[in-house]
Amino acid sequence: MEEIIQYDKQLLLWFNGSDSLFLDSLIMTLTNAKTWIPLYLGLFYVVVKTNLKSNTAVRDILLVMAAAGACVLLAGTIDDTIVKPLVARWRPTHDPEIGSLVDTVNDYRGGNYGFFSAHAANTFSIAVFFSLLMRQRLLTIFLVAWSLTNCYTRLYLGVHYPGDITVGLIWGGLVGFCVYKGYCRLTRPAIYTRQLCYVPMAILCLTVLVAVVMALL
Repeated sequence: MEEIIQYDKQLLLWFNGSDSLFLDSLIMTLTNAKTWIPLYLGLFYVVVKTNLKSNTAVRDILLVMAAAGACVLLAGTIDDTIVKPLVARWRPTHDPEIGSLVDTVNDYRGGNYGFFSAHAANTFSIAVFFSLLMRQRLLTIFLVAWSLTNCYTRLYLGVHYPGDITVGLIWGGLVGFCVYKGYCRLTRPAIYTRQLCYVPMAILCLTVLVAVVMALL
C-alpha cells in the first residue's frame, strides 16, 4: 500500500503545474463550478423542450431535475461532509511530505482534505446520468470529456492526487448509474433527439472558447 501511495504522489507531481501563465489562467477558469452554469442551463433547456410534449410535463421535468440534484447530493455532498473528514487524507498542497514541491496557482490550495475528489464525482455522476437519459453518443463523448477536463484541472492545480480522482470517478459513475435506474422506476424516460442535444454541446464548446479568450487577455 505504501508503494501505491508513493507512486500516487509522484504521478501527481508529473501532472501538476506548468510554466505557462496562459494555462494557469485557463485552468483556474475551467475548475470553477460557476463556469459551467451555461452547460447546466443547456441541459435543462433540452429536458424542458423534450418533456413539454408529454401530458405530465411538469412532473417529468421535476423528476429529471430531482434526479440531477440527487446525483450532486450523493456524489459530492456526501463526499465533502462525510468521506473527506472521515478519511482525512491531506490534499497534495497541504501534505507535509510533498506540499513544498507542489506548484500552486494564485496560492490556491483548497481545503485540508482531498479524498476523494468531489469535482470528479459530481461531474461524472452528471455526465453518466444525462448520457443514459438522452442516449446520444456524441453528447456522451462531450460530457465525459467535460468531466475529465474538470479532473485534469484538479491535478494541474495540485489539489488532488490521481487516486482521489480515480475513486471520485468510480463513485460518481456508480451514483449516476443508480440514480438513472431509480429514475426509470418512477417514470419512462422521454426520447431525446440528436438535434436538441446539439444545444448543450454547442454551449460547452462556446464556454471553453470564451475561457480560452479570457486566458489570452
